Amino acid sequence: MENAILIGGIGGQGVVMFGKILTFTAAEVDDKYVTFFPSYGVEKRGGVSNCYVTISDNPIGAPMADDSNVVVVLNDLAMPKFEKTLVPGGVLFLDSTVCALRPTRTDITVVEVPATEIAREIGSAKVANLCMIGAFIGFTEALPPEKVLETAFSKLGAKHPEMNALNEKAFYRGMEIGKAAKK
Repeated sequence: MENAILIGGIGGQGVVMFGKILTFTAAEVDDKYVTFFPSYGVEKRGGVSNCYVTISDNPIGAPMADDSNVVVVLNDLAMPKFEKTLVPGGVLFLDSTVCALRPTRTDITVVEVPATEIAREIGSAKVANLCMIGAFIGFTEALPPEKVLETAFSKLGAKHPEMNALNEKAFYRGMEIGKAAKK
């Protein structure tokens, strides 16, 4: 199975970190191949940012897919730009707290995750991306959840160990939403 994932948002939302967590986790899982291709806006924070991650059971031909079977949208700027890259039957995850726009397509599955709202409830808007990662893992089962969380702790927790508990709560809340949306 292959998941071509496009994550879109703005700098500061954890778009690239989302991709790195998936990439590092997939690289540590014995039977997976992975590619990672980030794209930054001119500005570091506030500029458009996106990242392509492909996770596959087979060797991957190119680091960036023309079409994605999964798109994650973290703000309204990303919706019109990246919705069109989703293949028919694909899955679009969106942070329903910050995205006022909704997809115009009817040939895709939409998973609305109030990630920023959940992150604020937990204690920090900074963990919204972990909530979205949890929803992605809960829905797709692309990677083992415990490995994803372990990677998040090693990549994020090394600099900010005080955030591990919040990241864990956000991740599992997102997983619940992803699993429920799959049923």
